[in-house]
Amino acid sequence: MAASVKHRPDGYHSVTPYLAMADAAAAIEFYKRAFGATEVMRMEGPDGKIGHAEILIGDSHVMLADEHPEIGHRGPKSLGGCPFSMLLYVEDVDAVFAKAVTAGSTVLREVADQFYGDRTGGVEDPFGYHWYLATHVEDVDPEELQRRFEAMKG
Repeated sequence: MAASVKHRPDGYHSVTPYLAMADAAAAIEFYKRAFGATEVMRMEGPDGKIGHAEILIGDSHVMLADEHPEIGHRGPKSLGGCPFSMLLYVEDVDAVFAKAVTAGSTVLREVADQFYGDRTGGVEDPFGYHWYLATHVEDVDPEELQRRFEAMKG
C-alpha cells in the first residue's frame, strides 16, 4: 500500500452505515426529500438494480444498495423489522421531522425535549429503517444528567 493513501478516504467517518432495501433508487429519492441528502454515486447492474450507491446526509456518508438475498444482504422489511436505529443531528429537528413525515415516514416518537439535552423525535422510513432526529439544545453535565435520569425513572 502506498504511504500516501489514507486508511479512510477524505470526508468519511470511522463508521458508515450500509443499508439494504427492496428499492434503493426510491430510497435515494426519499432521503433527498426527507433529509436533504445529496447523491454521491450510484452503480447500477444490467437489471437496473443498485449494486452500490452513496449519499451524503449532513457531513456523513450512507451507503446503500438493493437487496441481494443470495449474499445475505437484506433490509428490515424482508427481515421483519429493524434491529437498530440511526441518530441524525440537524439544525431544526421540528422542521426536519415534519419534512420526513410529509415525505412518507411513520412517526415512532413525537419530537420532545429530552432529559439529556436534545430535542428528539423518531420516524420509520418507508424502507423500514428507524431514524431518530435530534437538535442539541442544552449541554448537561454528568452529575445533572444522572440526577435527571434518576428522577425520570421515578
